[in-house]
Amino acid sequence: MPLRSSTCIALAVLFLTGLVSSACSASPTAAAASTTTAKPDWFNIKMTDVRTGQSFTVNDYAGKVVLVETMATWCITCIEQQVEVKKLEGQISNPKDLAVISLDTDLNEDAATLKEYANSYGFDWHFAISPLEMDRALGNLYSSAFMNPPLAPMLFVDRKGSVYSLPFGAVKKATALQDTLAPHLAQ
Repeated sequence: MPLRSSTCIALAVLFLTGLVSSACSASPTAAAASTTTAKPDWFNIKMTDVRTGQSFTVNDYAGKVVLVETMATWCITCIEQQVEVKKLEGQISNPKDLAVISLDTDLNEDAATLKEYANSYGFDWHFAISPLEMDRALGNLYSSAFMNPPLAPMLFVDRKGSVYSLPFGAVKKATALQDTLAPHLAQ
């Protein structure tokens, strides 16, 4: 009997190791997260940019490519990802075609903390406290992993309103993001 238990444990460890290594080595190739032509309801959820105090929705950027990440101010992976997004903005030929939205999903963080965070790193795109309604929509439609900031969760919306999820588990480098977004920015 002890041999059978240790064999099961060993197989479980191998399986989990395989899952983790495949998630961490995934390239930022986009996978379609939505195949319907109707735009998701979360495109209409009002958010407030903590840096400017202005309200916005994803629909406000119809016709642009919209890069959305969920994050928290305590998340080291998030900072690393945001540094790559800042580099991306400098690499694309027409940055006005790309809207970036960082959504803080930590219920213990507030607008003042998030504003200080964004300003201290010099990030100049939209930062908002994610409304619970948005958290639910992203988690239910795409993956609950969007509520786990250290997984570097990101998705993007193309110019036509289709949603594409990017791989979880690793920071997406600016050049890889550019390669993924370029065909959509060129449309």
